[in-house]
Amino acid sequence: MNTQRISLALVVMLWACTPADPPKSAEAAESTGAAAAASDSTTASAAPAAQLDAGRGKEIGMVFEAYLSPWQEGDEEANTPNSTPSQFRSTTASLTRAQREAAGHQAHGQLRFTRDLSRAYVDVQVKGIDLAAINMFHIHCGRPGILGPIVVDFSQATNLKDNLADGTFSVELTDGVMVKTSQSGEGAIGVATMGCVIPSPSLGSNTPLKYSTIAGLARLARDGELYFNLHTTGQSYYGDIRGQLLPADT
Repeated sequence: MNTQRISLALVVMLWACTPADPPKSAEAAESTGAAAAASDSTTASAAPAAQLDAGRGKEIGMVFEAYLSPWQEGDEEANTPNSTPSQFRSTTASLTRAQREAAGHQAHGQLRFTRDLSRAYVDVQVKGIDLAAINMFHIHCGRPGILGPIVVDFSQATNLKDNLADGTFSVELTDGVMVKTSQSGEGAIGVATMGCVIPSPSLGSNTPLKYSTIAGLARLARDGELYFNLHTTGQSYYGDIRGQLLPADT
């Protein structure tokens, strides 16, 4: 019995005298912390590689659309200002907005941009309007209710009568069409009505310039500053049906 107690006491004493793990030095602790931080940093910065494909620039990117209606026009044709030049005055009997709506005057159009903003495509379906009476078709810049200048005159890109013969209209736009539009006006009236002015001067010019690129057209579209306006011989000043371009439903 005494022998067992002595053996147990020796075991306890030997265990108590066994040295514990020495504490880590400050230098070792700092090294360990730095390694852990480096590991966290590596994990955080391991972002997936960018997926680049220059060829996708020709694909369609942004799409805007408008539903054209007589009620988006700014006023009745009977209220055309007396100072309006003859080329913007109606030559046949005019209908009120209510009469045009009752006759089913309407259209749906889209404006689609390539991703590289080198091209834009316009497609419009027109219903209820005598196609032979259409005399002008434009994209204007301006907010709802505002009569803005013409930024795209479709007659500079295509033959309106031929293109609209079946009630649908399709055309490809380039920078050249916008330049031709801005240069097509004559005299003071042309300066005011053809081409949308960029509100700040450009390098090399002390005066504001006009939008002349598809990229500029896209900027106006993103800002909600574009609308379709379809004019007829009876609705030449305000237009027959108008539609503000907004981002297309997806």
